[in-house]
Amino acid sequence: MSFYLFRGRYSTDSLRALVDEPQDREAAAGAMIENMGGKLHHLFFCFGEDDVVALIEAPDDSTMAACALVVGASGMMSGGSTTKLMTSKDAMKAMEAAGKGRANYQTVGS
Repeated sequence: MSFYLFRGRYSTDSLRALVDEPQDREAAAGAMIENMGGKLHHLFFCFGEDDVVALIEAPDDSTMAACALVVGASGMMSGGSTTKLMTSKDAMKAMEAAGKGRANYQTVGS
């Protein structure tokens, strides 16, 4: 399974609804993600450009895209993004492959 970082900004209407009637969005998001075959590890509300960030584990990119589409289609968010994450072990595999591939790479102007 792969890990993903979801960052989202609530719409003004959603923020108003949350202030008027606070809700556990972690429970709602977790249930949807689990139903789609993934797992919500953490959901944090935050200061700054984004209102929430979530660490999600999903079996593949298509599943994560489906989860993001559910949230996006709900109209609850005014924007957001999903970033695929790599474990340190996977990053080291990529570094090793890059070291081998570098021998066959021709730089600009060479």
